[in-house]
Amino acid sequence: MRGSGACVPFLLAYLCQMQATDDLQQRWWNLEAKLVERFGKKPDLETMLFLIGVQEFGDIREKFTKEQKQDLMHVAVCNLLSESGYYELEKVDEDGWPHFKQLKPLPSLSMIEQENFIKDHVLLYFEKNEF
Repeated sequence: MRGSGACVPFLLAYLCQMQATDDLQQRWWNLEAKLVERFGKKPDLETMLFLIGVQEFGDIREKFTKEQKQDLMHVAVCNLLSESGYYELEKVDEDGWPHFKQLKPLPSLSMIEQENFIKDHVLLYFEKNEF
């Protein structure tokens, strides 16, 4: 078994990654369960981003245009990633819309890693806001 020692660090890194992913998934399911309890149905990630965007925008309306919904999701992502130093609030315009400035480039991630990256920030947001 010559050279098998090189597998140990790789295996440990892989197992740690699996454990972190499993923990993220379990925390995500717990959040989904709380939201189902509160709203009566399970929201997907886009819906959660929309809800966070509305919360951060602070203007709850009965209807938003499609463009406003996209803007609210953008506000949510910028707000979430500001916790990790990727964005900072630059200003709030005369209509109450927050504008963010990007401080550093986002990490290069696969689609699954991007989703987990955002999910982790969503979980942090709900924990920080004591939901």
